[in-house]
Amino acid sequence: MLKITIPAMELFDERNSSFIYTKEYTICLEHSLVSVSKWEAKYKKPFISKDQKTKDELIDYIRFMTISQNIPDDAYNYLTVANMNDVQKYIEDSMTATWFSNTTNKSGGGGRAITSELIYYWMISLEIPFECQKWHLNRLLTLIRICNCMNQPPKKQSKKSILSQNASLNAKRRAAMHSKG
Repeated sequence: MLKITIPAMELFDERNSSFIYTKEYTICLEHSLVSVSKWEAKYKKPFISKDQKTKDELIDYIRFMTISQNIPDDAYNYLTVANMNDVQKYIEDSMTATWFSNTTNKSGGGGRAITSELIYYWMISLEIPFECQKWHLNRLLTLIRICNCMNQPPKKQSKKSILSQNASLNAKRRAAMHSKG
């Protein structure tokens, strides 16, 4: 969970020639599958993509991430650059100590667009409980990837690899027994 504070501000309204005073709001955010689902329902496109999002799309996503109660919609208009940077860092954080040596195909998407429905499908097929939909999204994707790895049958060794391994074991045994074979 990320907690950010939208500071109180004094702004000038040129139309009415008057000052506007905003309140300070502290909001709690969670980057989760639930948030992504709400955003995709509104915009009808995958959230997890390399496409740049507009400022309005990002602000909407922050609205969907909000788990605090009673935050007025106009409060999001006063997010600072620092607030936006904190949210971006939080979204990009892996939220796990797990790492993979093979960096290709990080989430198992196979080159297709990764949508919330696809992630829900993965959860169902891997029997991951639905309460995990509220986890940080990167942590959930890591769990999905681990489940995929653990469910894969062990890779068969090549004949050359097996012969090499057997030769090495035989050499160690001969050395331990002081034998020639």
